[in-house]
Amino acid sequence: MIKVAIIGTGSIARSHIEAYQSFSERCDIVALCDIYPEKAEAYKEQYHISAQVYEDYKELLQDQQIDLVSVCTPPYTHAFIAIDSLMAGKNVLVEKPMASSLEECDQMIEAARESGRILSIVAQNRFRSDMAKLKQVLDSGLAGPIVHAQVDSFWWRGHSYYDLWWRGTWEKEGGGCTLNHAVHHLDELHWMMGMPTQVQAMMANVSHDNAQVEDISMALFRFENGAIGQATSSVVHHGQEQQLIFQGKDARVSVPWKLYASRSQENGFPIRDDSKEEQIQAFYEQLPEVRYEHHQGQIDNVLTAIELGDPVLIGGVQGRQTLELITAIYESAFTGKTVTLPLTPDDVFYKKETLLENVVHFYEKSTSITNFGDNQITTRGNY
Repeated sequence: MIKVAIIGTGSIARSHIEAYQSFSERCDIVALCDIYPEKAEAYKEQYHISAQVYEDYKELLQDQQIDLVSVCTPPYTHAFIAIDSLMAGKNVLVEKPMASSLEECDQMIEAARESGRILSIVAQNRFRSDMAKLKQVLDSGLAGPIVHAQVDSFWWRGHSYYDLWWRGTWEKEGGGCTLNHAVHHLDELHWMMGMPTQVQAMMANVSHDNAQVEDISMALFRFENGAIGQATSSVVHHGQEQQLIFQGKDARVSVPWKLYASRSQENGFPIRDDSKEEQIQAFYEQLPEVRYEHHQGQIDNVLTAIELGDPVLIGGVQGRQTLELITAIYESAFTGKTVTLPLTPDDVFYKKETLLENVVHFYEKSTSITNFGDNQITTRGNY
């Protein structure tokens, strides 16, 4: 039986608790920790958890029975909590984003290597049947070489969203919608396409004058094979309609699933290629569904890795790549330059200290509250 601790009992902790409880024959939540212990106590009661409640995570790490720690705290705390947990001999699952800087990512990866423990970064959308199937369609080459990728990470958040004490600040949240909302879609982009070689970006804050960070950004990417990509990250789009579209030379495929194939007439104008569509659709339909989706899927993967000694599907290196792509978007937006990847340790945006010196404060926080009531949250939108 794998003994689990959850550090940070904000809204996203629900997804972890419910996923762990779905594998009650394999794991048991034995500890909850929050700087506001009454929040941890509330979860303990709501989910009927027989767990010790801690206010200080370092005290929790002294418990030798704990095998796995879920880090569900604000982004600026991820690195030091994860490193301390790894060095205390715990396996670690860290919520997105991985950390506040690439330097911190590298320190976390080194701690995992040194301790010999598992470090996994939450990217729960990779554990979706539609995403897994789309990835396999692209890898099959049936759509032809990809020439254009489009990411629409459209969310909507009210003005009060940034009133929470740690949100909307560069130091504690680490960024705005590009980092904290589009992180999953950008993760899926580089998972499916590979990392781009060049990034150009712009961003603004158009609707949230109580936040230092951006609430909309647009980025362009150039990939090694010559393909072009674009990504819009937003918390100002009503309807929260999200999609990833890949235009191949032979067909268009996307999540949500949509397929269209064209072929050329003699004069160059298109007609629909029914045969190609039938071929791709048949391939798509024979692909298996994933057994567990979202957080449940990723937690199953981490538990299996602990049980069997296998590597996790999403480790520190993959988590770092996602943050590297997002960091390049920020660097391009705030310097006005085209940024070339990979980013190196001498890059001014590699360290948190120098990154903070070079970002733009669109506004300053005007309100800071400790906690919201128990309102409904959107953890993954539509796609």
